[in-house]
Amino acid sequence: MGLRRTLATLLAFCNSNAGGITVIPSLNSTIAKEYSLSQNYPNPFNPSTLISFSIPQNGFVTLKVYDISGKEITTLLNRNMTTGSYSVEFNAAALSSGVYFYRLESNNFAETKKMMLVK
Repeated sequence: MGLRRTLATLLAFCNSNAGGITVIPSLNSTIAKEYSLSQNYPNPFNPSTLISFSIPQNGFVTLKVYDISGKEITTLLNRNMTTGSYSVEFNAAALSSGVYFYRLESNNFAETKKMMLVK
C-alpha cells in the first residue's frame, strides 16, 4: 500500500471518529531514531488534514496550531507519549481559509511547519 493511500485510509478513519482528537500510531512498527515533524497531508487541505511526527524517547509532547498572526488556535496534543511515530487529525471546518502553523515540542526538540486551509 502506498504512502498516499495509507494516509488517506488513516484520514478516513479519523473522520469517522467524530468528536475528538485521534492519535494513530504508525503502521510502521520501527522505533523512531530521531525527532521529526512531517509536512501535513494533504496540503492544501479542506477541512481536515493529518499531521505526522516521530519521537525517539518517551516524554511530554505538545502539538499546537497557530494562525498567521501567531495566535494559538488549538492544542492538538498535550500529554506524555511513548517512543514511536504518530499521526493526528486537525479538523479546521470552523476556521477561515488561510495559512496556519503547527508546532511540535518534546523534551529539547521544537519544530514548526506551515499549512494552508483552502475552502
